[in-house]
Amino acid sequence: MISFIKIAMQTLKVFIIFTGCTILFYYGIMWVSEEYQSYHRYDAPEGAALKVSNAVEEENSSLLDRLMLFYLNGE
Repeated sequence: MISFIKIAMQTLKVFIIFTGCTILFYYGIMWVSEEYQSYHRYDAPEGAALKVSNAVEEENSSLLDRLMLFYLNGE
């Protein structure tokens, strides 16, 4: 009878720890989600932003130039 009570208490402790960690993880994920919900990643850049790639100008590019750019860069 005593060993049954010990096993039940150990099981209850594991269940409480597991439930507490699960709740903590859930609210942590919800907090991170709310933080990134208000983050506007598609806003116009501020400051001295530059265009990243201007490899070939459209008016001077030929089909061969575009094909070579595709094979070189995988664009």
